[in-house]
Amino acid sequence: MYPRLIVHQAKLKHNIDTMLKMASKNHIPNITFVIKAFAGHEEILGIVNQTELTSIGDSRIHNLKKFLSYSGDKMLLRIPMLSEVSDVIRYASTSLESELSVIQALNEEAKKKNRIHNIILMFDLGDLREGIYYKSEYLDLVETVSKLSNIHIKGIGTNLTCYGGLVPSNTILQRLIEIKHNIENQLGFKLELVSGGNSSSVTLFDKSMIPTEINHLRLGESILFGKETSYSTEIEGLFHDVFSFEAEVIECKEKPSYPDGDISINSFGEVPNIVDKGMMTRLILAVGKQDCILENLKPMDLNLSVLGGSSDHLILESRKNTYAVGDIVRFHINYPALVHLMNSDYIEKVFQ
Repeated sequence: MYPRLIVHQAKLKHNIDTMLKMASKNHIPNITFVIKAFAGHEEILGIVNQTELTSIGDSRIHNLKKFLSYSGDKMLLRIPMLSEVSDVIRYASTSLESELSVIQALNEEAKKKNRIHNIILMFDLGDLREGIYYKSEYLDLVETVSKLSNIHIKGIGTNLTCYGGLVPSNTILQRLIEIKHNIENQLGFKLELVSGGNSSSVTLFDKSMIPTEINHLRLGESILFGKETSYSTEIEGLFHDVFSFEAEVIECKEKPSYPDGDISINSFGEVPNIVDKGMMTRLILAVGKQDCILENLKPMDLNLSVLGGSSDHLILESRKNTYAVGDIVRFHINYPALVHLMNSDYIEKVFQ
């Protein structure tokens, strides 16, 4: 059935195994595999369970509910809403936290369920997304949390690059180490994990720039696409084509390249920017903006290029027409395309 997204399982397993070895070589023994791009598709566990991974992470508790069979650590990556506290205690073993009111609510719920819930206190080192700002007076808050009966501060962490584009460096990560030392020296307890960010921190591998006290990373794109995310460069030794996408041709015709008449807005309220190239062969495929951002699809056939589309149609230019109705066009995809395609109910997902 088309359109379909293909997950090449052997390549993904290779990337997981290789990244675990690379992290260990850089004195980082703990990895949480960020699987949020899989939108809760349970088939991913079949691959995870073939590796030495002991932790998976997702930003949506809705997805973690589907992974009850997983025996390792299940980490909630987005700070919980107060309205989902009960589900967090039930379905996540660890969560990332920065708000005292939420942590206190988690503690009360954990008491009711007779559980101890692990948290990683997040610190904002300057990227300005979630976390306690590193220049603030944070020790009183940490001390208050440390006294909660059913909450265990497993560690501290940070997020970099995702909002403000702050690039990881030894200087930036030393801010987190200073926080670690302040907590341990002033409050008298040890932190098990110091989580030094996400796939953007992989850019520091093999450069002797990651502080030795960083012992955990949360990795998604570096495993899934073999790329670090600070500069979007490919990592040697990893597969960069773990995923591919296929869609079916539903129309193939010679047409003008420029609309015939006055141009206004399209169905998405945009004024289209269309170049007049004269007559051309145009393919229409059965996938559209409802499924993903079309510019994130890159045809494997270099004779094809994406012109645009609408909610249900993708329009390609074919410079060497060898296609007919019913043919399949194959694409490379990037991380945003993976997220959107996985979340579309109209896309078949194939693990092979």
